[in-house]
Amino acid sequence: MSERDGPEIGAAAPGHYGAASTGVTLAETTFASAWNVQGDAELFVFAETARQVFGLMLPTMPKAVSRTDALTALWLGPTSWLLVAAEASTLTDFAAKRARLNGARGALFDITATFLAWTIAGPRAAAVLAKGCPLDFHPRAFAEGTCAQSVFGHVNALIYRRDASTFTLIVGRSYARSVWRMLCESAAQYGYDVLPPAPFR
Repeated sequence: MSERDGPEIGAAAPGHYGAASTGVTLAETTFASAWNVQGDAELFVFAETARQVFGLMLPTMPKAVSRTDALTALWLGPTSWLLVAAEASTLTDFAAKRARLNGARGALFDITATFLAWTIAGPRAAAVLAKGCPLDFHPRAFAEGTCAQSVFGHVNALIYRRDASTFTLIVGRSYARSVWRMLCESAAQYGYDVLPPAPFR
């Protein structure tokens, strides 16, 4: 976000906005790298090569997430995953890793510059997201530690539920301004704090 000052709803400067209470916090979520891995997880040579290259097993169930201390793999579909690293040292040597996956009948794409993310947290976090997203945010339908693709407003989005009241919303960077504005407007009735940017967790 380039504009970080201004008292109005939609401003990105850290501070309190909307109603006097604080029902939710909003913070831009930073990450060092985001790579898209593609391949057939049922093909042993691909799955094993991905495990060796990234140090984790790619999730094979819908909405599933695999994690290590340094890396998160989010299920996008039967043959596609988003790998997110908060630290620059985790996803390195892109060309060498791509070559290994290509040799295992897979593919690798660096999409770090394509996306922007926010963390939405607090007792009203699910209510804020539900205003612009048709997903069912009840814990029975959207469990902790899982992810789902949907829309927020008119924008395609990937939502990762970190815990009961913490979500990460990932959208295309070109839509960041309108999504941020909608997040703020959705949160205003509950009162919200804008926090400084923080790394993906």
